[in-house]
Amino acid sequence: MRQVAVVLLCLALPVIARAAELPKPTGEVMLTVTGAIAHRNSEAGAEFDREMLEALGPRTLRTSTAWTDSVAEFEGVPLAAVIAAVGGTGEELVASAINDYKAQIPMDDVRRYQMLLALRMNGRDLTLRDKGPIWIVYPRDDHPELRTNAYNVRWVWALSALEIR
Repeated sequence: MRQVAVVLLCLALPVIARAAELPKPTGEVMLTVTGAIAHRNSEAGAEFDREMLEALGPRTLRTSTAWTDSVAEFEGVPLAAVIAAVGGTGEELVASAINDYKAQIPMDDVRRYQMLLALRMNGRDLTLRDKGPIWIVYPRDDHPELRTNAYNVRWVWALSALEIR
């Protein structure tokens, strides 16, 4: 009986391994995740196009920002879903923007605040002109401590890469 179980496990391992693999992007790569990750789809790490990000499960967040005049409605994917998809482990993220701006974000923020990788604001796709195509958004109105500059610097817009450390 034990030998049968071992044989079945050996036969199942390739299927289990493939299930954990990320598909390759078919569109333009919007986000690259590197560092302490278990699942890769390129030599660079884990690359995501828009379709792949949206497939992780859409979410909407209404909040004010330090850069908009009123409450905005953001649509995107939870940052935690991206980290889970790549099998990320670590205590810190380094978020990098297209213009080389970098911010260090404690992984505890991801667990505590359910941050969003916003792809749309007020029903329109984010572009470089309006902080896109990806903007890290915190639920600022739900947590008073998020209304400080210590957190404002973590709202990385024009996000292009995440390194998990």
